Amino acid sequence: MTAADGVAATVDLNGNFPASPPGSRSKKMVRDGPQPPADPTAVGVKKSGVLWADLDPCDEGRAPTVNGGHADTASGANGANGANGANGANGHHAGHDDGAPDGVPAASDRIDGVLEMLETHPESRVLVLYTGGTIGMVRDQSGALAPLRNRLASRLRSSPTFHDQEYAKRRFGDSDTGPLILPVSSEGRRVLYTIREYDPLLDSSCMGIEDWVRIATDIKAHYEQYDGFLVLHGTDTLAYTSSALSFMLENLGKSVIVTGSQIPLWELRSDGRDNLLVSLLLAGCYVIPEVTVMFGARLLRGNRTVKVSADSLRAFDSPNFPPLATIGINIDVDYRLLHRPKATEPFKVHCKMGSNVGVLRIFPNIPTTAIQSFLAPPLKGAVLQTYGAGNIPGNRVDLLEALREAADRGVILVNCTQCTHGRVAEVYAMGKVLWDIGVVAGADMTPEAALSKLSYVLSKDEWDLATKKEMLRCSLRGELTAPARVLADWDDLDAVVRALGAKPSQTASLLVPAVTCAAAARRGAGPLQAVIDAGADPAAATMEGRTPLHVAAYEGNLEAVRLLLRHGAGVHAKDRFGRTPLVDAVQMDRHEVIAALRGSGAHLGAANPALGDKLCSVAAVGDVQRLESYRLAGTDLCQRDTCGRTPLHVAAQMGRSAAALFLVSSGVDVAAKDLSGLTPAELASAAGHHALANALRSRRSNFCT
Repeated sequence: MTAADGVAATVDLNGNFPASPPGSRSKKMVRDGPQPPADPTAVGVKKSGVLWADLDPCDEGRAPTVNGGHADTASGANGANGANGANGANGHHAGHDDGAPDGVPAASDRIDGVLEMLETHPESRVLVLYTGGTIGMVRDQSGALAPLRNRLASRLRSSPTFHDQEYAKRRFGDSDTGPLILPVSSEGRRVLYTIREYDPLLDSSCMGIEDWVRIATDIKAHYEQYDGFLVLHGTDTLAYTSSALSFMLENLGKSVIVTGSQIPLWELRSDGRDNLLVSLLLAGCYVIPEVTVMFGARLLRGNRTVKVSADSLRAFDSPNFPPLATIGINIDVDYRLLHRPKATEPFKVHCKMGSNVGVLRIFPNIPTTAIQSFLAPPLKGAVLQTYGAGNIPGNRVDLLEALREAADRGVILVNCTQCTHGRVAEVYAMGKVLWDIGVVAGADMTPEAALSKLSYVLSKDEWDLATKKEMLRCSLRGELTAPARVLADWDDLDAVVRALGAKPSQTASLLVPAVTCAAAARRGAGPLQAVIDAGADPAAATMEGRTPLHVAAYEGNLEAVRLLLRHGAGVHAKDRFGRTPLVDAVQMDRHEVIAALRGSGAHLGAANPALGDKLCSVAAVGDVQRLESYRLAGTDLCQRDTCGRTPLHVAAQMGRSAAALFLVSSGVDVAAKDLSGLTPAELASAAGHHALANALRSRRSNFCT
């Protein structure tokens, strides 16, 4: 039985849908067609009680249109008699036979099973970029470790820890080409992940700028299709890659985690299993909008990470910054430490990294000729690794003169300490001398971060020399420590916190999100600005995962939305129902808010038949305002549902003239045919909407195929 033969059915799971935030409208859902999406990698349900793919959580729940006592058919032009053909009353009903062989569940049964699974455990999608490294190596005949192509995914698929075969079979059938699926996590989600293996697999000691660009562009190409990203990498240059990516990925709003292992994944004592498993959970279940390194039960900021051991299983450390998350019995994320982009712009990749940079380590009796040769053209920037708090030999006039000459030529010099811990400070005379000749103090940046940042800043042709130096002094991605604001005294609220069974030290984390969300709901930005000025985190989430941006978007508080975006509030944050702020704005038809969120990179996710189903249900009731909300949110109104219909087909069939004309003006093709070979005009005519049919025939559009 084809999708064209399917009969639409009203789906009501136990008569109710999952709870919605206060003020949301009632929910129902129309399900069309018996088949799940053909591309399982495009699947990623984020809220319970929805269809098999990333159904738009802006489900307003219009009741299905009923003609003659039957739910509107999937492809029949006239549902008056439950017919399933273009001729309405003369069509033949397909009944409920899915054509499945004996012993194989019918399509409707499979769909019901999927709905039940997704209602229980929502799904997230993670893209794994396997670049190479020890983690995926196996021993050859000589006992040496070597990477083998097309081995990682197949071996993970056979591991019950990394792939739930029973669920995958129920979810996608017997296919071995679908995504891998983790068992249900303690967070109550399933993580679906797809591995993209690089060819050739690289030893990390061979990694360079061109490889960083490839990783960054792959993330960009799949940014809207996945909830998080994981890079499998060798350990030797992992800190360099994570530092570089942190600068190249501008306005990042999703988790990008880099990990590897000291022992191959398939060895008995491998550290790779925990590193990989926890990385997948973090990327799929948490929104940590940074490039991070997961290693040794700690999640570290990527541009704060250095490799500190060649043979320890805790090979990486973050000397001057605490872990963003620690992994024990629980996964504890310290959201106060997260660095969020402040620019109200969408995610983008900066691929033009400067290569004429280097690191010069000062040592006793370093020859002046060596310094002069190192700083000679074409070098444009250098990281100086100096003694202690940023000092150089004060009695070496020749050394100072060589540095001054380079600075006068426009070479940017960044002063970093050789010490593992601590920062460059101008408390000693020799450190101040470097400042006087134009050397930029690198604070507590690691050499890897300083070099990557220098390469990034030098490639910004739109910045003059003074601006580039100023950017090096500032914290762009949390790579150096800047003064932090702290909240006011919360002692008066300790009694309230104790009543909740929490510790007084948790007062702020428990109460500030609620206060900030309440301020976001107030008219204007004044109350919210006051709360932020007091030190509140503008991205703090309540117990239901609602952030101030969710609340402001839902309430249509445009001033508050703009303020929150300027303070780095994440547009991809999801509440417990899987809704993002953009979903809330679309649900409430907040058009100005939608435009502001889109300007900061918000999106509704990848196109899929389920979203086409939702658009068709909106078109069926003629809700032009909602269609406009979808259009403003970046949704392609040409999307088809599971029966191959565009929203225009449905609007025409239901006689929704205003919606049909809106869709035509938005570029939906009046000549597009559904799986039954019918155009919107033919559906309108068969349903008796002759004026609309004539209007559609008079239009010409070639936007959709």
